[in-house]
Amino acid sequence: MFGNVPKALWSRWIRPDDANRIPLACRCMLVRDGDTLILLETGIGAFFEPKLKERYGVVESGHVLLENLATIGFDHEEIDVVVLSHLHFDHAGGLLTEWRDGQPPELLFPNANYLVGTAAWERANRPHFRDRASFIPALNELLNNSGRLHFVKDGKSALLGDDYKFHTSDGHTPGLLLTEISMPDGPILFAGDLIPGTPWVHLPITMGYDRFPERLIDEKQKLLADLERRNGRLFFTHDHRTACSRIERDDRGRFRSCHEQESLAGITS
Repeated sequence: MFGNVPKALWSRWIRPDDANRIPLACRCMLVRDGDTLILLETGIGAFFEPKLKERYGVVESGHVLLENLATIGFDHEEIDVVVLSHLHFDHAGGLLTEWRDGQPPELLFPNANYLVGTAAWERANRPHFRDRASFIPALNELLNNSGRLHFVKDGKSALLGDDYKFHTSDGHTPGLLLTEISMPDGPILFAGDLIPGTPWVHLPITMGYDRFPERLIDEKQKLLADLERRNGRLFFTHDHRTACSRIERDDRGRFRSCHEQESLAGITS
């Protein structure tokens, strides 16, 4: 998760366990826009068979996203739009039903339109040898056959209004889709795997999973400068402590997170 950063440094930010693993979230964002319910990503879900669940350290026994939706009074059948930054299993696996021995997975969110970037979709269907294990071929087929798959074009989507703008990034994976939501006190940006948590706000910090680290750093620098100028916030998918933060520079001009929040629950525009 920290690429070529020495453990002596990154362990100051996140303490590893005895197996050298760190805690990570697979956080999603639910937006209620009038009568429309919009879900940004679906997390890892519960589609893994037991041996893969153990391999990747998935500790939850059920489909956490569905449980959390139920806790706040929603069912997956009520979701109108699901926006996917990309189709890696830890961001899109929650679209699938729980693993059942001998049973093929099925799509959840039966009344939702699925929104993804064109380049991200192409990558999922034609992955490189280096990242093909990150995708779910069965999911690609289900989405393609659903009749409800839509693509972002020129930073916009007809499914969503002018309050939603889409940026793209290629450093982590080609066509990563970053959703920007307009708010009265500055935009909120769903940063996906471009900036998965507060430690990665630091420009040099990248992940070993990133396809083009130098390109990612350039994309991150441009994005953070723009967000700082507009008093924007970052939403973090993988940070186990912080859901979102604003951005500032220290006395040496380096970006860092500030005004960190554990949850976005209840924020309104």
